Amino acid sequence: MVLNILFAITVIFLERKKPSSTWAWLLVLFFLPFVGFFLYLLLGRQLRKKHLFRWDGRKDIGIEQLINYQIEAIENNELELRTENIKNYSHLIYMNLKTNNAVLTQDNDVKIFDDGSDKFEALISDINHAKNHIHIQYYIFKLDNLGQRIINALIKKAKQGVKVRVLFDEMGSRGIRKRHFKELIEAGGEVEVFFPSILPLINPRLNFRNHRKIAVIDGRIGYIGGFNVGDEYLSLSDRFGYWRDTHLRIEGSAVHPLQTRFILDWNQASAKNDIIYAERYFPIIPQKGTAALQIISSGPDTEWEVIKNNYLHLIANAKKYVYIQSPYFIPDESFFDAIRIATLTGIDVRIMIPNKPDHMFVYWATYSYVGPLVEAGAKVYHYEKGFIHAKMIVVDDEIASVGTANIDVRSFSLNFEVNALIYDRLLAHRLAEIFERDIMDCSELTLELYKNRSNYTKFRESMSRLLSPIL
Repeated sequence: MVLNILFAITVIFLERKKPSSTWAWLLVLFFLPFVGFFLYLLLGRQLRKKHLFRWDGRKDIGIEQLINYQIEAIENNELELRTENIKNYSHLIYMNLKTNNAVLTQDNDVKIFDDGSDKFEALISDINHAKNHIHIQYYIFKLDNLGQRIINALIKKAKQGVKVRVLFDEMGSRGIRKRHFKELIEAGGEVEVFFPSILPLINPRLNFRNHRKIAVIDGRIGYIGGFNVGDEYLSLSDRFGYWRDTHLRIEGSAVHPLQTRFILDWNQASAKNDIIYAERYFPIIPQKGTAALQIISSGPDTEWEVIKNNYLHLIANAKKYVYIQSPYFIPDESFFDAIRIATLTGIDVRIMIPNKPDHMFVYWATYSYVGPLVEAGAKVYHYEKGFIHAKMIVVDDEIASVGTANIDVRSFSLNFEVNALIYDRLLAHRLAEIFERDIMDCSELTLELYKNRSNYTKFRESMSRLLSPIL
């Protein structure tokens, strides 16, 4: 009891958490007085933010000068924005520059992948054609058939003298250790683990995971999106069936911010193999396309919830429609209110979630949030073909966001995430078409179905929603 009181005081007065999270932890401490004590030590503590990600090479690539130039140019209405579509979002571009150092690039060619086989065939082909370096970062990296194919390709390139680096998250890649990459390391590759445990099953940073998925080939080709490495992402899992996800392949200057993000994450995880600046990591890239992108990242190390703030801006400024795909939909109050207000003002709001849950509490918490939105007039679809893991928002055939961040508190403030913000009508329209095609594989959660749900379902919703701030 004394320990519970002390920890309650810590949660309320010292940690200064959000009220919703504070109440959730107080409930855990009250109902699980002994277990809750250890759960809080593992999951409840805040992360020390100071100097978590550092890299002196940012000065060498001139990123700070470019950021300052773009900020000043927007303030003076002098920044060259090449299409009218981009000009409509100059305020959003400015916010991302100020709060996230997210440089705007306008020369990108982007390919959209909505199928795992196509995405990984392209990635392995790019690995096979690499000439200088390969940087691979995934939240989940399994050494099954797909994982071994990628490792074999990396080993081959390492033996040819290509610099290969692989970074994975320990909790996402449970059971995988650096020793499992022995052959790659012996071939000259390097492997690092993000926030590893101090001792087996003891990790004081258990709650803060690197959920990013990034690949950079020769500083010229970049990948970002929702696919991890594992056979289930090729739709080979009996449990999940067809795996529906969204990933981007980028050629253009937006690859440089992806490279910078990888290097920052790598150097945080690396004990003695830090990456120092070299021109080969940031080659001059001839113009490949005309798509404008900002690479935005967020995590518990940042002052601002950057990705969430982008979502809120997109929703608040929608004029016609908002399409959302997310495997987890457990929004905080600000996001929930924004999407409900958009619905009530006549915006066509459509939300697509799985009907095949991978986390039961998360599933019922999701149900508790989408139900009131259906009552407000939103359309909610359950994906029936398999499991939908895409993290995508597209608005008005004008702008879209694709990346790693889900619609939940964990992605907003606990996980390290990265998204590509796409200011391009053709790409936004294509993503909207994919969403509308996916509706053909969905069942709609109608108002009648929601109101006629069983009392047991209502109970599960209520219990899961109470814990939603810490799920």
